[in-house]
Amino acid sequence: MQFTETELQGVWLIEPTSMVDDRGSFTRLFCEKEMADCGLATRFVQHSRAHSVKKGTLRGLHYQEEPYAEIKLVSCVRGAIFDVVVDLRPNSPTRYNWLGFELTPENMKQVYIPAGFAHGLQTLTDDTEVSYLISQFYTPNASTGVLYNDPAFSISWPLMPTAMSDRDKRWPLIRRRTAAGAS
Repeated sequence: MQFTETELQGVWLIEPTSMVDDRGSFTRLFCEKEMADCGLATRFVQHSRAHSVKKGTLRGLHYQEEPYAEIKLVSCVRGAIFDVVVDLRPNSPTRYNWLGFELTPENMKQVYIPAGFAHGLQTLTDDTEVSYLISQFYTPNASTGVLYNDPAFSISWPLMPTAMSDRDKRWPLIRRRTAAGAS
Protein backbone atom coordinates (compact mmCIF):
# COMPACT_ATOMS: atom_id res chain seq x y z
CA MET A 1 0.00 0.00 0.00
CA GLN A 2 1.21 3.48 -0.81
CA PHE A 3 0.33 6.30 1.62
CA THR A 4 0.54 9.91 0.43
CA GLU A 5 -0.22 12.77 2.79
CA THR A 6 -1.88 15.64 0.97
CA GLU A 7 -1.42 19.39 1.38
CA LEU A 8 -4.32 19.32 3.86
CA GLN A 9 -2.58 17.96 6.95
CA GLY A 10 -4.12 14.70 8.10
CA VAL A 11 -5.82 13.88 4.78
CA TRP A 12 -4.18 10.89 3.12
CA LEU A 13 -4.58 9.26 -0.27
CA ILE A 14 -4.10 5.50 0.06
CA GLU A 15 -3.34 3.48 -3.05
CA PRO A 16 -3.42 -0.29 -2.66
CA THR A 17 -0.95 -2.35 -4.65
CA SER A 18 -2.19 -5.44 -6.44
CA MET A 19 -0.27 -8.66 -6.92
CA VAL A 20 -1.18 -9.96 -10.36
CA ASP A 21 -0.59 -13.37 -11.89
CA ASP A 22 -2.31 -15.68 -14.39
CA ARG A 23 -5.11 -16.39 -11.88
CA GLY A 24 -6.03 -12.71 -11.48
CA SER A 25 -5.07 -10.39 -8.66
CA PHE A 26 -4.92 -10.01 -4.89
CA THR A 27 -5.12 -6.60 -3.22
CA ARG A 28 -4.87 -5.70 0.45
CA LEU A 29 -7.24 -2.77 1.12
CA PHE A 30 -6.60 -2.27 4.83
CA CYS A 31 -3.58 -2.90 7.04
CA GLU A 32 -3.70 -1.81 10.67
CA LYS A 33 0.09 -1.86 11.02
CA GLU A 34 0.79 0.22 7.89
CA MET A 35 -1.88 2.75 8.83
CA ALA A 36 -0.61 3.00 12.41
CA ASP A 37 2.95 3.47 11.08
CA CYS A 38 1.62 6.62 9.33
CA GLY A 39 -0.07 7.78 12.53
CA LEU A 40 -3.56 7.03 11.21
CA ALA A 41 -6.46 5.76 13.29
CA THR A 42 -7.29 2.11 12.73
CA ARG A 43 -10.43 1.65 14.85
CA PHE A 44 -13.59 1.85 12.78
CA VAL A 45 -16.92 1.10 14.47
CA GLN A 46 -19.15 1.30 11.40
CA HIS A 47 -18.90 0.19 7.80
CA SER A 48 -21.51 1.89 5.61
CA ARG A 49 -22.31 1.86 1.93
CA ALA A 50 -24.16 4.47 -0.13
CA HIS A 51 -25.77 3.69 -3.49
CA SER A 52 -26.63 6.47 -5.94
CA VAL A 53 -28.75 5.80 -9.00
CA LYS A 54 -27.99 8.85 -11.16
CA LYS A 55 -24.81 10.37 -12.52
CA GLY A 56 -24.35 13.82 -10.95
CA THR A 57 -25.86 12.89 -7.57
CA LEU A 58 -24.31 15.08 -4.89
CA ARG A 59 -24.05 14.03 -1.24
CA GLY A 60 -22.69 16.43 1.34
CA LEU A 61 -20.97 18.33 2.70
CA HIS A 62 -21.39 16.37 5.98
CA TYR A 63 -19.61 16.02 9.31
CA GLN A 64 -20.34 15.30 12.95
CA GLU A 65 -19.59 17.89 15.63
CA GLU A 66 -17.40 17.20 18.67
CA PRO A 67 -17.32 15.12 20.72
CA TYR A 68 -18.63 12.82 17.97
CA ALA A 69 -16.34 13.97 15.16
CA GLU A 70 -15.63 11.16 12.70
CA ILE A 71 -12.62 9.83 10.88
CA LYS A 72 -13.60 8.24 7.57
CA LEU A 73 -11.90 5.94 5.09
CA VAL A 74 -13.76 6.28 1.78
CA SER A 75 -13.59 4.20 -1.40
CA CYS A 76 -15.72 3.68 -4.49
CA VAL A 77 -16.74 0.08 -5.12
CA ARG A 78 -18.90 0.60 -8.23
CA GLY A 79 -19.03 3.45 -10.73
CA ALA A 80 -16.93 6.56 -10.10
CA ILE A 81 -17.02 9.53 -7.73
CA PHE A 82 -15.44 12.92 -7.22
CA ASP A 83 -14.73 12.82 -3.48
CA VAL A 84 -14.31 16.16 -1.66
CA VAL A 85 -12.88 17.07 1.74
CA VAL A 86 -13.05 20.57 3.26
CA ASP A 87 -10.89 21.62 6.20
CA LEU A 88 -13.13 23.10 8.92
CA ARG A 89 -10.60 22.93 11.78
CA PRO A 90 -10.71 26.31 13.60
CA ASN A 91 -6.94 26.73 14.06
CA SER A 92 -5.80 25.14 10.82
CA PRO A 93 -3.67 27.18 8.39
CA THR A 94 -5.66 25.50 5.58
CA ARG A 95 -9.11 26.21 7.06
CA TYR A 96 -11.78 26.30 4.30
CA ASN A 97 -9.40 24.77 1.74
CA TRP A 98 -10.63 21.71 -0.11
CA LEU A 99 -9.31 18.81 -2.16
CA GLY A 100 -11.07 16.53 -4.63
CA PHE A 101 -10.14 12.98 -5.64
CA GLU A 102 -11.50 10.71 -8.36
CA LEU A 103 -12.18 7.31 -6.83
CA THR A 104 -13.09 4.24 -8.87
CA PRO A 105 -13.03 0.47 -8.35
CA GLU A 106 -10.30 0.31 -11.00
CA ASN A 107 -7.89 2.75 -9.30
CA MET A 108 -8.84 1.38 -5.84
CA LYS A 109 -7.77 4.68 -4.24
CA GLN A 110 -9.05 5.47 -0.77
CA VAL A 111 -9.26 8.82 1.03
CA TYR A 112 -8.51 8.99 4.75
CA ILE A 113 -10.42 11.93 6.21
CA PRO A 114 -9.55 13.05 9.75
CA ALA A 115 -11.94 14.62 12.23
CA GLY A 116 -12.59 18.29 11.58
CA PHE A 117 -13.28 17.92 7.86
CA ALA A 118 -16.56 18.11 5.98
CA HIS A 119 -17.00 15.40 3.37
CA GLY A 120 -19.03 15.24 0.19
CA LEU A 121 -19.06 13.46 -3.12
CA GLN A 122 -20.54 13.61 -6.57
CA THR A 123 -21.20 10.56 -8.70
CA LEU A 124 -19.54 10.54 -12.13
CA THR A 125 -21.54 7.56 -13.42
CA ASP A 126 -24.98 6.05 -12.95
CA ASP A 127 -25.32 3.21 -10.43
CA THR A 128 -22.48 4.15 -8.10
CA GLU A 129 -21.63 2.65 -4.70
CA VAL A 130 -19.37 4.17 -2.06
CA SER A 131 -17.94 2.39 0.97
CA TYR A 132 -17.17 4.18 4.25
CA LEU A 133 -15.26 2.95 7.29
CA ILE A 134 -16.25 5.32 10.12
CA SER A 135 -14.60 5.79 13.52
CA GLN A 136 -17.69 7.00 15.43
CA PHE A 137 -21.22 5.77 15.76
CA TYR A 138 -23.76 7.89 13.92
CA THR A 139 -25.12 10.49 16.36
CA PRO A 140 -28.10 12.30 14.80
CA ASN A 141 -27.92 15.39 17.04
CA ALA A 142 -24.22 15.84 16.16
CA SER A 143 -24.76 15.36 12.42
CA THR A 144 -24.51 18.57 10.44
CA GLY A 145 -23.16 20.04 7.23
CA VAL A 146 -22.36 23.06 5.12
CA LEU A 147 -23.67 24.05 1.71
CA TYR A 148 -21.98 22.27 -1.21
CA ASN A 149 -21.64 25.48 -3.25
CA ASP A 150 -20.60 27.81 -0.42
CA PRO A 151 -18.49 30.64 -1.90
CA ALA A 152 -16.14 30.36 1.09
CA PHE A 153 -14.88 27.11 -0.47
CA SER A 154 -15.38 27.64 -4.23
CA ILE A 155 -15.43 23.89 -4.89
CA SER A 156 -15.18 23.01 -8.58
CA TRP A 157 -17.70 20.19 -8.80
CA PRO A 158 -17.31 18.37 -12.14
CA LEU A 159 -21.06 18.27 -12.96
CA MET A 160 -24.23 20.19 -12.24
CA PRO A 161 -26.01 18.27 -9.47
CA THR A 162 -28.79 16.01 -10.80
CA ALA A 163 -30.01 14.72 -7.43
CA MET A 164 -29.54 15.93 -3.85
CA SER A 165 -31.38 15.49 -0.58
CA ASP A 166 -33.51 18.39 0.63
CA ARG A 167 -31.29 18.52 3.71
CA ASP A 168 -28.13 18.94 1.61
CA LYS A 169 -29.76 21.78 -0.33
CA ARG A 170 -30.52 23.64 2.91
CA TRP A 171 -27.22 23.49 4.81
CA PRO A 172 -26.12 26.97 5.89
CA LEU A 173 -23.20 28.91 4.48
CA ILE A 174 -20.10 28.57 6.65
CA ARG A 175 -19.91 32.32 7.38
CA ARG A 176 -23.41 32.23 8.89
CA ARG A 177 -22.44 29.24 11.02
CA THR A 178 -19.26 30.99 12.15
CA ALA A 179 -21.19 34.16 12.97
CA ALA A 180 -23.58 32.07 15.04
CA GLY A 181 -20.65 30.68 17.04
CA ALA A 182 -20.26 27.30 15.33
CA SER A 183 -17.29 26.26 13.24
